[in-house]
Amino acid sequence: MKGMGNMMKQAQKLQSKMLRLQEELAEKTVESTSGGGMIRAVANGRQQVLSIEIDKEVVDPEDVEMLQDLILAAVNDALNKAQEMVAGEMGKLTGGMNIPGLL
Repeated sequence: MKGMGNMMKQAQKLQSKMLRLQEELAEKTVESTSGGGMIRAVANGRQQVLSIEIDKEVVDPEDVEMLQDLILAAVNDALNKAQEMVAGEMGKLTGGMNIPGLL
């Protein structure tokens, strides 16, 4: 029974550390660009897009589809980077253990 109590304490510590890490990751950001830097997207560790900046030179009313593609590319890359950041930080916390439901 003592071993089970220790496991529960360790699980509670891990849960507490994970909550703290999630709060920290919400404050961390990643950035991605597309179109040679003409589109810039910023996302946080909660995989929320915080901002999108569009250089005026890339806005062409005759080619809205290109602008849409550039925005999608920047946003998707920023979200991928955010996921990688979270996975890396969680991996540090869990020692590389794959614990379902953490991400």
